[in-house]
Amino acid sequence: PNDGRDGDKWVDYAGNNNVIEAAGILGVTRVILVTSIGCGSSKEATPPSVYEILKDVLAQKEKAENVLIKYYTNMNWTIVRPGGLVSEAETKNAILTEDTMAIGSIHRADVADLVVQALSSKNTEKKILSAVDPSIASAANTDGRTSEAFALA
Repeated sequence: PNDGRDGDKWVDYAGNNNVIEAAGILGVTRVILVTSIGCGSSKEATPPSVYEILKDVLAQKEKAENVLIKYYTNMNWTIVRPGGLVSEAETKNAILTEDTMAIGSIHRADVADLVVQALSSKNTEKKILSAVDPSIASAANTDGRTSEAFALA
């Protein structure tokens, strides 16, 4: 199984860090980093049983987030933290939210669409947003929690 490691290196940190560093060197002014719900301020949203399985990968993703936030203060960054990824056609019902307790599933195609929208939205600059699809039932969202959509425009 792919546990996010390449030898002794964690791809979720080393790979993201390499991209972030290269963007800084090249003078890139806009970056969107896709990590995961369960990182940073969204840790509590993740059910404990899921967090326990993913904790090592989430720690590496969070480490990359921290590099972006701490060292690239002149860059207009956005961090998008999707929920559980599903490989099906997009629903176009997915949302970005500032709710750090948002949890649920989202189709990969919807994540891609939200990232493209966020890229051209001034409102998302220097924001950390969770991405979920309220139209998909999720075993992680047992209490039926809903989150307010973030205004992209």
